[in-house]
Amino acid sequence: MPEIVLTTLNARYIHASFGLRYLMANLGPLRESARLIEFDIHQRSTDVVEAILSFNPRIVGVGVYIWNIEQATRVVAELKRVRPELIVVLGGPEVSYETEQQEIVRHADYVITGEADQAFAALCQTLLASPGAEPSNVARTIQAALPGFEIKRRPSGVSLNETPQAVGTPIVLPYDFYSDEDIAQRVVYVEASRGCPFACEFCLSSLDIPVRNVPLDAFLAAMQRLLDRGLKQFKFVDRTFNLNLTIGKAILQFFFERYAPGLFLHFEMIPDRLPEALRESISRFPPGALQFEVGIQTFNEGVSDRISRRQDNAKVEENLRWLRNHTGVHVHADLIVGLPGETLQSFAEGFDRLVALHPQEIQVGLLKRLRGTPIIRHDQEFAMVYSSHPPYEILQNSTLNFTTMQRMRRFARFWDLIANSGNFVRTTPRIWSATSPFSAFMELSEWLYEATGRQTHAISLDRLARLIFTYLSKHGQDESSVAIDLWQDLAATGRRDCPDFLRAFLPADTSSRKSLRPAPPRQARHLQAGA
Repeated sequence: MPEIVLTTLNARYIHASFGLRYLMANLGPLRESARLIEFDIHQRSTDVVEAILSFNPRIVGVGVYIWNIEQATRVVAELKRVRPELIVVLGGPEVSYETEQQEIVRHADYVITGEADQAFAALCQTLLASPGAEPSNVARTIQAALPGFEIKRRPSGVSLNETPQAVGTPIVLPYDFYSDEDIAQRVVYVEASRGCPFACEFCLSSLDIPVRNVPLDAFLAAMQRLLDRGLKQFKFVDRTFNLNLTIGKAILQFFFERYAPGLFLHFEMIPDRLPEALRESISRFPPGALQFEVGIQTFNEGVSDRISRRQDNAKVEENLRWLRNHTGVHVHADLIVGLPGETLQSFAEGFDRLVALHPQEIQVGLLKRLRGTPIIRHDQEFAMVYSSHPPYEILQNSTLNFTTMQRMRRFARFWDLIANSGNFVRTTPRIWSATSPFSAFMELSEWLYEATGRQTHAISLDRLARLIFTYLSKHGQDESSVAIDLWQDLAATGRRDCPDFLRAFLPADTSSRKSLRPAPPRQARHLQAGA
């Protein structure tokens, strides 16, 4: 039976915990005494506790994140109630900041803040070496040192390899700990670097400086092993894949040389940094092979300055136009509602500006007050009020009251269902054919909310299509042309029979799939975050 159990509750089964695999890889000689077991947040806490205790471990390491903090708190509390002598060690971003304020910490024995890859192994060695006694030389809260990634330079230009910060055992990469089931059925996360050079105040990555690169040869060798095992979809979690051009080009070249149909690479990208050398590498990939998550967040330069975000908006526009006009990259762009000082009008202007650049997806997200982030320095000046429950979303501020924020929450939800889903590629542009995209979609969003009986979830595709048809028809659009576009969209989802509400408005030869004009290819859907 294992002495150590590593566990977490993922947002969904499809996500495979990257952090747990790093911990397992770096356990050294304790690896043979450890077991990794994952759950998801929809499982009952008592069932999770039963599964963990079935291994009769001495130590349980729990990964704690914003999406599982409530469920993990119940699991840890019940573990300690049933087995008080069990040693529970917490780690993860949610308990790495404001640590002692949290209920889950009060239930646990130890907390490792920061990157626990190697610190967890050291703690386990100490605990297992003194059974039945609490080591007197171990603090309850342990600040992990940076792991032994390769760091070239600090902003000051001093090589970290020549400083005490570089001392430590090189980190072991975790990729061999993805199972065959993971590779066949789940999202597989990879990273070529950690950290971010920027200081955006809403983001935890801004606290993780400097950027540290995984040794390239070892990383590419690990990617080759994953390819050899049949992996086709790689989700890079690096915050700045295009920061180091040499490494970015090498990774793209590696995958291009091994390209086969079905290969899909997801990267997060700095939106205003896309030099010619990188463009050449990107443009070689066929449509659907690359997806870039592009964090725009705001086009309001005053707001950007206020939250310490550096961004050249003219370059952003130039780069997005190039990606859409000259590559097959699927562009997923992010905007944030609720940043301090951002008004509804300035957000609307930024949204319209982004729509005009034609990314395949625009993620409209509400600002979250993540633990440890310096965004709280604006709380008083801008009357920032956040939910006290995960994911700690903004409720109101001095420029967007609660009612307006609720309208924006519904706007984001309906935008996901219609524009981001890929189910209404032809029909969506009709919504704002003659006006501001933001204003037009806000009007539709409010109409849908009332037409569904104030519902934003559990709306079937057929019902949503019928509602869109009704709305566009009531707003003066030709019913026949709307019906043709809607049927093209529904057929592209795989539907074979034309819905009755459309059939009467279609020409006689367009109610079967055989007679349809070729629909645009379905765009690759982004790999969901949160594992």
